[in-house]
Amino acid sequence: MSVFDFTSLSPDLILDGLESTGLIVDSGLLALNSYENRVYQFHDIDKTKYVTKFYRPQRWTEAQIREEHRFSFELADNELPLVAPMKINGESLFSYEGYHFAIFPCRGGRIFEVDNLDQLEWMGRFLGRIHAVAAKNNFTERPAFNSEEMLQQAQLVIEKSNFVSPSLTLPFFTILEQVIKLASQQYQPTSEIRLHGDCHAGNILWTDKGPHFVDLDDCRTGPAVQDIWMMLSGDRQQQLLQLDTILSGYDEFHSFETNQLPLIESLRTMRVVNYMAWLCKRWQDPAFPHNFPWFNTEKYWEQQILMLKEQMSALQQPPLSLLPY
Repeated sequence: MSVFDFTSLSPDLILDGLESTGLIVDSGLLALNSYENRVYQFHDIDKTKYVTKFYRPQRWTEAQIREEHRFSFELADNELPLVAPMKINGESLFSYEGYHFAIFPCRGGRIFEVDNLDQLEWMGRFLGRIHAVAAKNNFTERPAFNSEEMLQQAQLVIEKSNFVSPSLTLPFFTILEQVIKLASQQYQPTSEIRLHGDCHAGNILWTDKGPHFVDLDDCRTGPAVQDIWMMLSGDRQQQLLQLDTILSGYDEFHSFETNQLPLIESLRTMRVVNYMAWLCKRWQDPAFPHNFPWFNTEKYWEQQILMLKEQMSALQQPPLSLLPY
């Protein structure tokens, strides 16, 4: 079985795996937008809709996936609106023909509006509640956000891929090394908790009753600000207003340590560098050239040079601070 693709994961295998849990599938499989894993919607004979996630082989260990599930159940037990995996006969993680998979109830909703201040304050309260629960225990299996994996190792992945155009190799790796050096120096967290880890708008679904989270696949240990900065957008003044709005709700349930604010740009650097490395690592998976046709072109690497220069400038700017009252 390949680390990089799901060649052997046929529709028949998926259906057989689902029915091995006792579910009776009465539909086809509707593929949802997921590239790291394979995610499908289906319904049973009662027309109840479900979502199944087949985990990418060898990305996470079984122990790490089970810890993700335990975190989901802990949050759900504390009445937090999070889509946790279903338990069937006491089990939430299943295995079939070498693939681990989970089944979730199907929950709808609209995309969270990152420029809606009312929704941002609501999200702040929601995150404060999540972090209040998350801070009570520690992960023992899941990794932490760290510069070694997400910057230095990511750089090696990009180098070994040989995807950067020869004419751009020198300027690209020169600015990449400078950005990584500065971000690594700045990333010095003083406190860490369990996190969602990938708290972008696509993982937050909004209903009239408020938000609910999906996808804890990237949950890790790290500074609380990691789950906050990804909801900030726009220019500096807009981000300051958004940050103030989020934290006004957050602090109702969990105290935010403002000394984490200088970590935002180093965390952002980890994300952008790791994203490039992720595309390099996964390019052998046929789903990636199909869905990311703009990657691995000269224009793409030219854009990354400009993006890294902008990120270097951001790392050199004073960090965001809370608005004075």
